[in-house]
Amino acid sequence: MTNTNDMSTSWRNWIAGNLQRGCTQQALIESMLQADFDAAFAANCIACVANDVSPQPEPSNKAKLPYQYETSLVAAGNNIDLFDRSVKVSLRVSRPDIVVVDEFMSGEECEQLIEQSRRKLTPSAIVDPQTGKFQVIADRSSEGTYFQRGESPLISRLDRRISELMNWPEDHGEGIQILHYGVGAQYKPHFDYFLENESGGALQMTQSGQRVATLVMYLNEVTEGGETVFPDVGISITPKRGSAAYFAYCNSLGQVDPATLHGGAPVLTGEKWIATKWMRQYKYGS
Repeated sequence: MTNTNDMSTSWRNWIAGNLQRGCTQQALIESMLQADFDAAFAANCIACVANDVSPQPEPSNKAKLPYQYETSLVAAGNNIDLFDRSVKVSLRVSRPDIVVVDEFMSGEECEQLIEQSRRKLTPSAIVDPQTGKFQVIADRSSEGTYFQRGESPLISRLDRRISELMNWPEDHGEGIQILHYGVGAQYKPHFDYFLENESGGALQMTQSGQRVATLVMYLNEVTEGGETVFPDVGISITPKRGSAAYFAYCNSLGQVDPATLHGGAPVLTGEKWIATKWMRQYKYGS
C-alpha cells in the first residue's frame, strides 16, 4: 500500500483510538512495522489521522467508577453438569470472580496432553505491550506450546468442555496454551487482559476484542510450590491434577478488573504443568 486511502477502516480506527489514549506517533509506527507495513506509509497514515483527532478529554466521573461486578457466568451450585462429566466446585469468590473446580479433566487426559506437548516446548512468551507481538521475558521462566482449536479429538473435547464451563462461545477462545515449569520457574504477577493505553495491547484488541476470562487447568501434582496467587486479594490456589481455576476480568461495560492481578509462584520441588484458555469478546481467528 502506498496511498493512505488504502488504509482499512479498522486500522484507521486503531490509529485514532491510540492517539486519543495518548500513544505517541512513533510508538504507533513501530507497531505498524511489526505488522509488516512500510515505514513511510505508516508514518503518513498516522500523520493524516492525527490531523483529524483531538486529544481525549479528562475521564469523566463515570469512567473513573470502580469495576462493576456482574453475576458470574459459571453456573451456580456445588456440582456443575457439562456435556461429558460433572465437576465439583471447591472454591467460589465473588470479588474478583474466581471459581475453582475439581475433576475437570481425567488423569488420562492430563497425561495425554503433557505427552503431546513435551516434544514441542519452547521458551514461553508474552504479548509485548508496545508492539503486540510475542516475546520472551525474564519474568516468565517457563516453557510452553499451543494447540489450535480442534487440532485433535482431545483438544476438540476440551474446547467444548471449557466453553460450557466458562459459558462463552467456543469460537471466541484462543488456542489452548501449555506451560511447563521446572524447579525455580515462575510467572511474576501480571494481568491477562490487554491494556488499552499501550499500543501493543490496543493492536491485539483490533483482532477479537479484549480478553474476558481465563481458565487454568492443572495437569499434575506439584510436590511443593507452584501455586496460582492473587496477591491483591490474598488468594492462593494449590495445583491439583485435573482441577481448573476460572477467573473473569472484563464485564459487559468493557471495564477490566485490576483485582485479578495474579502470578505463578516458584516451583520449589518437582515440576508443574498447566493448560490455559483465554476467551475474547468476539470470535477469535478464522
